[in-house]
Amino acid sequence: MLALAQCVPFVIALAVLIIELTPAHFLYTGPFLAAVPALAAVTMGPKRTALAVVLALAVSVTTATYNQAWGTLQVYTNFLALALVSVAGFITSSVVRTYRRSELDEVRRIAVCAQEVILRPVPERLGPVRAASLCLAAGTGAQVGGDLYEAVQTRYGVRMIVGDVRGKGLNAMRAVAVALGAFRVVVHYEDDLVGVMNHCAAALRREAAVPGAFPEEALMEGFTTALIAQVPNDEPVVQLVNRGHPPPLVLHKGRTQPLMPTSPHPPLGLEDLITGPPEKPESYPFVPGDRLLLYTDGVIEARNPGNDFFPLPQTMESISFSTTPKELLDQLHQALIGHTEGRLADDVAMILIDRLEEGVGRPAL
Repeated sequence: MLALAQCVPFVIALAVLIIELTPAHFLYTGPFLAAVPALAAVTMGPKRTALAVVLALAVSVTTATYNQAWGTLQVYTNFLALALVSVAGFITSSVVRTYRRSELDEVRRIAVCAQEVILRPVPERLGPVRAASLCLAAGTGAQVGGDLYEAVQTRYGVRMIVGDVRGKGLNAMRAVAVALGAFRVVVHYEDDLVGVMNHCAAALRREAAVPGAFPEEALMEGFTTALIAQVPNDEPVVQLVNRGHPPPLVLHKGRTQPLMPTSPHPPLGLEDLITGPPEKPESYPFVPGDRLLLYTDGVIEARNPGNDFFPLPQTMESISFSTTPKELLDQLHQALIGHTEGRLADDVAMILIDRLEEGVGRPAL
């Protein structure tokens, strides 16, 4: 609808030109041409408003020359009206643009605050690991995204979740709150990682079953990718349950390796597509000195102006290992912003953990 409205000023200018260059030029078109910058100011920014003004001026000059109307009062009246409306249009466009930017910034601030209430930073120390988290909101709109993360120390070890709810806005944030609420409770008494994931999926299904909780479109097309990881207190491994989420990266001796699932399973909400054997946690080496990065697809799908994806593994390898988890995430943040020239198309969430020497961490009571 907005694109159609933005075409109206140019259509009017074209119509005026056609009328003035045909036998129908006896019609008085001055008021219509003066409306071009006014309409452009309401629907477009200053640059396009200026383009509309130039177009209207060009049409006036062309028609006055073609009809040999120079020197008549009507021509100069048309130019004066066009000038006055153009000045008023520029002022209106500037005021509207400033108001809209202020309003959008306020809505973004509220959305980010709401997101920060649910997505709290992870503690710097969790049992056998050092940890840090990062969450970046995309700058393409005021709607908060559906990224989620959490890290909790339990009697089973450190348990983490990273996920991404399809869509944006309040529906996505509601699903994030439901999934995180279930995870934060169940991680302390469910010994099986698959059981933890199933509890999160069941919580989302219960919420979706509440009449009016989600629009019909969100119910039909909604799903949540999720990855749950566990670092035991006394084993040099990391155990994963992956439901359609990008694989985490392990940095071992300066080289990154994606921890790909051997038996991929669909995201939460698409359980009907599971046809293979029952899901089981998969275990990978994670020795002292290793680093593990969990992230959402907003990281690896970030593009530069040349449409190249962000090289996450190479960037991670290029950062000095002497950095702390927080410092590494800060450098990844700067590299990501530099790659996209500050224009993130999707929200970003990351958790980074360092495996400490055995015996350094203390199990939760």
